[in-house]
Amino acid sequence: MSEVHTVAVVGAGTMGSGIAHVFARSGFQVTLCDVDQRFLDRALTSIRTNLGREAAKGKLPESEIESTLGRIRTTVDPEQMAAAEIALEAAPERFELKSEVFRALDRILPEHAILATNTSSISITKMAALTRRPCQVIGMHFFNPVPVMTLVEVVRGMATSDATFAAVRDLSVRLGKTPVEVNDAPGFVSNRVLMPLINEAAFAIMEGVATAEAVDQVFKLGMAHPMGPLTLADFIGIDVCVDILRVLQEGFGDPKYRPCPLLVRMVDAGWLGRKTGHGFYVYEKQL
Repeated sequence: MSEVHTVAVVGAGTMGSGIAHVFARSGFQVTLCDVDQRFLDRALTSIRTNLGREAAKGKLPESEIESTLGRIRTTVDPEQMAAAEIALEAAPERFELKSEVFRALDRILPEHAILATNTSSISITKMAALTRRPCQVIGMHFFNPVPVMTLVEVVRGMATSDATFAAVRDLSVRLGKTPVEVNDAPGFVSNRVLMPLINEAAFAIMEGVATAEAVDQVFKLGMAHPMGPLTLADFIGIDVCVDILRVLQEGFGDPKYRPCPLLVRMVDAGWLGRKTGHGFYVYEKQL
């Protein structure tokens, strides 16, 4: 396909707003879509704040903040994405919801457009099969915080064409990211390895082996991790961790991926981590 200039992002949460941020900062015209204008307004406020932080650190000229924001158009009307050359879906990690978004994008976007998903675990092949363009469906898995983290897992489904992969790989480089090619499998590479670690750490807490602080300290001091697995779980969101573990359990049919009962109880309690102010740790303000 020709070089991408216009991008649609569906979902204005933490990941969607971060993806919109990096595309707009890199000169792309972005349409950010969600079901409620409140979510879009909150996303724009977050993007403005993060651009200000980048400017304060000398990573972005202050004069470019407004022009970057000016490249982001928000809408609650999916039809407003019709001119996009690539759409990135960043809805919550549930197949039913993502499939609904993908079907709508397939209907709305032009035939040549690429459909990408930011899913962190769900099958690209399964999502591609919902569309009339499976060869143009691909995973583009960014990492949080999107403006800071350089990795993008570029995930090929069974039908993903070489042209689609090349376009998304090159697009990632234009964003200043490092694309890593991964084939479609539950959890890809990142979460297939990370989530069992977080799950086992939660079992250690549940079984009274150690405190959350002790578990995290072992990994920071003994394995040189920048943050421990339970701090990371709070950062990702306990609910997201449970959703991914369930995808892994179903995808592999292996009980070793079953979510730790403590994680499930925390979700039931609304203790989702930093975003609710309470997870394995208590936070003074909600993020």
